[in-house]
Amino acid sequence: MSGFPNLTVLDHPLIQHKLGMLRERSTPTKIFKELVDEISMLVAYEVTSSLQLEEVEIYTPLEGTKVRRLAGLRPAVIAILRAGLGMVDGVTRLIPDAPVGHIGLYRDHDTLQPVDYYFKIPPGAASRDFILVDPMLATGGSATAAVRYLRQQGARRIRFMCIVAAPEGVRTMARAHPDVEVYAAALDRQLNERGYILPGLGDAGDRLFGTV
Repeated sequence: MSGFPNLTVLDHPLIQHKLGMLRERSTPTKIFKELVDEISMLVAYEVTSSLQLEEVEIYTPLEGTKVRRLAGLRPAVIAILRAGLGMVDGVTRLIPDAPVGHIGLYRDHDTLQPVDYYFKIPPGAASRDFILVDPMLATGGSATAAVRYLRQQGARRIRFMCIVAAPEGVRTMARAHPDVEVYAAALDRQLNERGYILPGLGDAGDRLFGTV
C-alpha cells in the first residue's frame, strides 16, 4: 500500500465479509473463534504464496513424472500468546505438518511496552520460514519484540500475519525490521489513547477466550 511498503492488505470479498462479522460487538465467542480461524486460513493462502519449491520425481498410477513440493524444512507457525493461538489452526490447515512455536508476550497497560514470559520454537531456525501470527498489530511493540527474539535464534525469513493492523504498528515494524512483510485483512484508522485499534474489534484475546 502507498506509504506502507512492508504491508499487504488482502481485499478478498470473503475476507472482508468475515471481517465485518468479526468486528460486530454482538458476535458471540463461538462465532468469533470460527471467524478468526477462517480469516486466518484465507490470509495464510497469500502469506505462503512465495514459499520455495523443489522438483521431485514420483510415480502416478500410470507413469513416472516430476512434481513440485515445498523445499527444505517446513515453515513454522509462531503464535504470540495468547491471542495468536486463535490463528494457528487456520494456518496449519494449509500446512498440516508445520511445527508450531509460542512466544509469550503481553502488553503492559500502563507503559504499553511488551513483557515476555515464554519462548519455545522448533529447531533449525536459520533454515526455516517463519509465519508469526497475532490478530492485532497495534503499537507494534509485541510484534517487533517477537521478531527480535526469532532473529536471536538465527531466523532469517519471517512474515508477520494479523487480521487488523494500525498505521502506528505497521510503521514500527518497518522501522525495526524493514525486511519483515506484514499481511493483514485490514489497515484501520488509528490507535486510541489506551493503544487500542480504532475501529478495531476490541481485545482479540478476551473475545477469543470469553474473558471480556
